[in-house]
Amino acid sequence: MTGVRAFLSRFMWVQFAAMVLLLAAGSLALASAGEARGGAVMAGKWKDALATAAFAFAAYFAIASVDYRKLLRLFALPGYIFSVVLLVLVLVAGSEQFGGKRWLWFFQPAEVAKLCLVAFIAWFWGGDREKDRWRFGFAGFAFAVAVAGIPCVLILVEPDLGSVMALAPACLAMLLCAGVWRKGLLALLAAAAVSAAAVLGAVHEAYRPGTPPEKTAAIMRYVPLRRHQAMRVKTFLFPESDPLGAGYNLRQSKMALGSGGARGKGWRRGESVRRRLLPPMGVMNDFIFCVWAEETGFAGSAVLIALYALLCASTARAAIVARDGSGRLLALGMATLVFAHVYVNTGMTVGLVPITGLPLPFMSLGRTFLATTVLGLGLVQSVSIHREE
Repeated sequence: MTGVRAFLSRFMWVQFAAMVLLLAAGSLALASAGEARGGAVMAGKWKDALATAAFAFAAYFAIASVDYRKLLRLFALPGYIFSVVLLVLVLVAGSEQFGGKRWLWFFQPAEVAKLCLVAFIAWFWGGDREKDRWRFGFAGFAFAVAVAGIPCVLILVEPDLGSVMALAPACLAMLLCAGVWRKGLLALLAAAAVSAAAVLGAVHEAYRPGTPPEKTAAIMRYVPLRRHQAMRVKTFLFPESDPLGAGYNLRQSKMALGSGGARGKGWRRGESVRRRLLPPMGVMNDFIFCVWAEETGFAGSAVLIALYALLCASTARAAIVARDGSGRLLALGMATLVFAHVYVNTGMTVGLVPITGLPLPFMSLGRTFLATTVLGLGLVQSVSIHREE
């Protein structure tokens, strides 16, 4: 009886409630978007999301009931190795869709790799600092770069820049919190910032109005971006340069967000999705926030963002109350990963970041992403429940 009371008293009800409410909102948005796309298959996709959520939440409670330390000891290293193998396999035998190899049979290895990498970092760098000093010095820094770099490079090759944009901040936050040679991590962060600024500057110079085509070609020869990625950066820098071409999706997403007004047009009444002004293949994934915003308005969007804030805050709180390094790093990594997904996905719809394929947690259609997100948050729930043990 004492165990049940302890479970209920330490259970993060705010986190669980936010997850359930976000899933409900996602089901409504998917049902509306699927119906507008036409066909019984798309119209019933929201049922697939609920079925996946049912299995994921069953695993969520099972994981929460087990001490996360045991789970990390048993599965962190094998899970990391397994995820790297899957990332290699998807490049070799994965199905190609929309110019990239991201699917292996019926799931996305990149989503599995995100959870496995967060778990491995929490396990490996969550131990006693005095006992394993090498893990926190230069040698540990070099090892961390390799551990995080291998899956990130493999994901970039798919190519899937959006997943790396979400995974890299989570890894960096965890390693900084762990105390892994902070000078090296800050230098790495500075180098990444300078590189990103250089790429943005080069694309800006190459595509600014009036630039001769030969100069554009000469500059882009040295920019490490594929053509579709370069076009997305160009649209980000010059959103009005090609409103009916490369800038069309951003233009329509902004129009959908603004047309919802204060209270929205009502469920299943969004004109952008029904008139297929938003991209049909992305309306249930990358642009699902636009569907929700148009149908529920500013009020509904504010509620959705508030739920994400509660989810991230409650997950981050688990890091604060954790009694050991592994639990602290695990909770911090998941909080950062969820926040990065929300920021990048919603930010690209308003032009804050370049448009890239990245799902919105509990809203976008994606069974692998939904399942791994719920499982990761289940580990965080275990941190809260078993922190005194």
